[in-house]
Amino acid sequence: MLKTIARHPYLSRLLDALLPLLATLAALGVGAIMLFLLGANPVEAYTALLEGAFGSQNALADTVVKATPLLLVGLGICIAFRGGVINIGGEGQLIAGAISGTYVGLSFPEQPATVVVPLAMLAGFFAGAIWGGIPGLLKAYYGVNEILSTIMMNQIAVQIMNYLLRGPLIDPEQLTRASRIPETARLARSFDLPRLVPTRLHLGALIAVVLAFLVYVFLWRTTIGYRIRAVGLNPDASKYAGIQVKRYIVLSLLLSGAFAGLAGAIQVYGVHHFMFTDGSAAGFTGSAGFNGIVAALFGKLHPVGTIPASFIFGALLVGANSLQRAMQVPSALITALNGLVVVFVVSSELWSRRIARLRQTGAGAEVDAALLADEFDDDSRAEPVSEVNL
Repeated sequence: MLKTIARHPYLSRLLDALLPLLATLAALGVGAIMLFLLGANPVEAYTALLEGAFGSQNALADTVVKATPLLLVGLGICIAFRGGVINIGGEGQLIAGAISGTYVGLSFPEQPATVVVPLAMLAGFFAGAIWGGIPGLLKAYYGVNEILSTIMMNQIAVQIMNYLLRGPLIDPEQLTRASRIPETARLARSFDLPRLVPTRLHLGALIAVVLAFLVYVFLWRTTIGYRIRAVGLNPDASKYAGIQVKRYIVLSLLLSGAFAGLAGAIQVYGVHHFMFTDGSAAGFTGSAGFNGIVAALFGKLHPVGTIPASFIFGALLVGANSLQRAMQVPSALITALNGLVVVFVVSSELWSRRIARLRQTGAGAEVDAALLADEFDDDSRAEPVSEVNL
């Protein structure tokens, strides 16, 4: 059946586009079995999930807010993967951007928001770029595996955050309390990103969507984007063509980190309005640095495709919390459910590649058949050779 679908261009492309969604439904099917074994009604559980994600104006707004950092991190992942490198350092880059953006806001509390907020966004963007560019330099010029280096950079960022929020950047009011909660002072209220009252939906969501289209234009309509994709497809051929491969490897990770850093700054100014830590990265980031990778894969590593992918995954994260509260299931089940979605979506890429191979095989067979037919027609049109000519 798969071969039959692969022979039809429109059906094969439709199936290819729907594979992540089908994978998500399959993961939810396995999750339904787990819910049943725990004594919960899967239908009621998933109804609570949908209501938690889409059941009201506030729920829908929370879904979009949750999807915003996933989209920004996912855009960076699209750039990195298209450049042939893997960025697992979104958590650290997001933290670096959040710290830089927060520092700007705390340093200029009396300045107008029209100056401070854009400056904080730029600070977050460049801090994330530096945090992503370091593994890029190690990869391009010293052959260091970028997976290992980006993961290690995550841990460094967490320890820097813990130090700063327990020392130089801690809220002065916390110094007088016995609790000494590791968090910064709240930023000036004038620095809050505009939001849709009474929901938590803020301007950062619109910024992320606009950037998604700009990244598409950058990758597919500019010379630099073409070179990044060329290096990702074949670095040897790109080098032969005169492209500075090492330069574009660094640029890919640098830009990838930059978008994650911007996500961190937007989280501070649009959602939390201060920085805090529980000693781990997820305490502040909500694992957006890792979930953004899944959103990018869900969107087929295409910037525009990452928009609905981030929204769907954000809905799963928000709805899962409502599911837990409504059904009183262990929090470990929610983690397992999210993990199932990740595994199934990533595994769907194997089917996507298989469909692509079958499509290419079918196209090759059609070309061979056409060439054979043309050759046969040429032979039939040839004049017979007479004995005199011999």
